[in-house]
Formats: sequence, C-alpha cells, structure tokens
Amino acid sequence: MKELASSTPAILLLVIGSYYIGTLLYRRLRSAWVHPIVVSMILVIATLLLLGIDYPTFKQGAAFLDFLLGPSVVALGYLLYEQMGHLRGREIIILVATLVGGLVGIGSVIALGLLFNLDDALIASLQPKSATMPIALPLSQQWGGIESVTAIVVFFTGLIGSIVGPWILEKCGITNPIARGLALGSASHGIGTSRAIELGALEGAVSGLAIGLTGVTISLLIPLFEWITG
Repeated sequence: MKELASSTPAILLLVIGSYYIGTLLYRRLRSAWVHPIVVSMILVIATLLLLGIDYPTFKQGAAFLDFLLGPSVVALGYLLYEQMGHLRGREIIILVATLVGGLVGIGSVIALGLLFNLDDALIASLQPKSATMPIALPLSQQWGGIESVTAIVVFFTGLIGSIVGPWILEKCGITNPIARGLALGSASHGIGTSRAIELGALEGAVSGLAIGLTGVTISLLIPLFEWITG
C-alpha cells in the first residue's frame, strides 16, 4: 500500500486532487482564509503523515509539478500581451515602482537583521522573499542562505500577501488596477498573481509582469547590498 501511495502517479493525484478540493471549498465559501493552497497544503501534509511518506519521496514524485513552476510564470506573458494597450506610456512608472519595491523588500530584511543581530545565513535566506520560487532558491543558495528556510518564507510571503493584500489596498483607497497588480505581483509573486487575476484581467497581467521585473531587480540588488554591507 505504501509503495503504491509513494509512486509518482499517486503523488501527482494527491497534489492535484487536494488543490481541486481546495478550489471547490474556496468557490463555495469565497473566503481568502480557505485559499486553495492552504487547503491543499493541509490535505497533502495530513496524507503524507498518515501514510508515512517522507518528504524526499514526495519531492521526487512531484518533480514534474515543480518543473512546471517556471513555464507557468512564462505563460502569464499571454495575459500581459492582451493588456499591452493599457501599459503603453507607463513603462517608467512600472520600473520605478518595481525598483522601490525591491529596495524596500531587501532593505527591510537587512535592517531587521542588523537590529536583531541575525545570522548572515538567515539574512541571505530572507532577502529573496519577494522573488518567485525558481529565482529565490538559487539566489539563496548562491549567497549562503538556507534553501528550506527560503522556500518556507517565499511561500508564506505569497500566501499572506494574497490574503491581506487586497484588503490593505482597499483600506488605503488604492483602486488603480495597475497599482494593485504591481503591489500584489512584486510583494506576493505567483500566489499574489493568482489573487490579482481574480480582481481583474489588467491586475493579473501587471502582477505577472511584476513577478519577472521583481525577480530581475532582486537578483541585481542582492549583490549590491552585499557589496555595500560587506
């Protein structure tokens, strides 16, 4: 039984099925607190513990889904292509907003690290928190971070941003779809973009663009900050 449950098809079925259940629950309750990712994560972890399947086995079985992370981000380019007419003339604004977001994201981590005297490895693990996972993990590894810590921080950054981000934007009176998309994409990467798509096509397109721009920005800023603080 355990061998069957540990097979690649069974693990793929578990992940996809759990997410599908989470999607149904989310559509029924319409609450950000039952986000499909949260529900699927709980179901997957509970099943792995129940069947005694360790993480390396699960990771190996879900390798195909892990591979699809990269192409899924690239696929957002089609949504961006459909909304290009709304973005012309705003290129400088978008680039400046992304740069400021990257500076604040990395700068805040370094400031907290100095304030609380955090270990260099932990700071390196937290710095790429606003980058999408395929970019954040190599950056963490390159600069001496702990990949498992980075993965957890990136996940929860995206999850929390997707849950409270739209509420914060609403309370701050930010209604411009481009501003909303930039905020969610640059702070909450893929998970935030899935929420942005729910808000509107333009928000989703800009959020997808922000993922790529934020990844490039953080990749350039981390070495700069390392040079300044080193």
